[in-house]
Amino acid sequence: MGKITFLNPEFFWLFLLIPLAIVWLIYTRKDQAATLKISSIQGFKANDTFWVKLRPYLSAFRLLALSSMIVALARPRTVDVSNKTKTTKGIDIVMAVDVSGSMLAKDLKPNRMEALKTVAADFAGERPNDRIGLVVYASEAYTKTPVTSDKAVVLEAIKSIKYDNVLQDGTGIGMGLATAVNRLKDSQAKSKVIILLTDGVNNAGFIEPETAADIARQYGIKVYTIGIGTNGMAEFPYAIGPNGQFLFQRMKVEIDERLMQSIAKKTDGKYFRATSNSKLAEIYGEINKLETTEIEELKFYDYDEKFRPFVLLAGLLLLIEIGLRNTVYRSFI
Repeated sequence: MGKITFLNPEFFWLFLLIPLAIVWLIYTRKDQAATLKISSIQGFKANDTFWVKLRPYLSAFRLLALSSMIVALARPRTVDVSNKTKTTKGIDIVMAVDVSGSMLAKDLKPNRMEALKTVAADFAGERPNDRIGLVVYASEAYTKTPVTSDKAVVLEAIKSIKYDNVLQDGTGIGMGLATAVNRLKDSQAKSKVIILLTDGVNNAGFIEPETAADIARQYGIKVYTIGIGTNGMAEFPYAIGPNGQFLFQRMKVEIDERLMQSIAKKTDGKYFRATSNSKLAEIYGEINKLETTEIEELKFYDYDEKFRPFVLLAGLLLLIEIGLRNTVYRSFI
């Protein structure tokens, strides 16, 4: 059963008239009643029949009829929403993620890479109407997953991000950006966005970041850049120990913020600095708000009017009241 709503709820204000009607009925009843003084009413008590006891309640029929009419005027009805159709004009987004060894630094908890994976997965989950792809890069870059609307594929790809020896260590920002642009250049989406994340300076690859940014601008791709890493010193991996574990030492955090700001400005994007887990989450939350998706919903409403029973009830009550006053109680009026 659908939810009961009222088309004209303002008519409920008429219930304020009910107390006035009660006062009026009491006042007029006194005027209509005749007075007879007798020494005792003992002889009349045996004649208290059902009809005699019913007469004082005749006015209640009229008040109930009035209340029923007020509810009918408010137009009660049930509504069921069905056949919901959704049309979306989504956004194609590619996340270009730095997976160089420095992403294992522990200034974010448990490290930069794991903090990023958590936030990126939440971001992807909050974009149900958009297609998302993933590019990873170090000194070289490759597409981990092309832009797709299958969020399970995207989330699995984000979960599997890790540092390994597939890519030569280094930071090729231009390589990562160019690869992401290549995934979006033929997109027909209303908006194309790259989220480029790095924790260092460009020191590898054969494509300059500025050149890749120029290409992105030519294809109408907006680039949001994120520099990840605390200010000052952080625990960086510098070697692999005899048992295969990473060895860490404190080193200065260096991010080419001027380059990241330039890329963002050139493509009408924005640069962010993530110095903590919470700040990184805030950045992805802000990007989520900046890039909104147009959604058009078509809903079919099935209304079932419920005022008729109240009209019939009011008519029945008035009919009973008028009928009794003009038949059984005619001599009293």
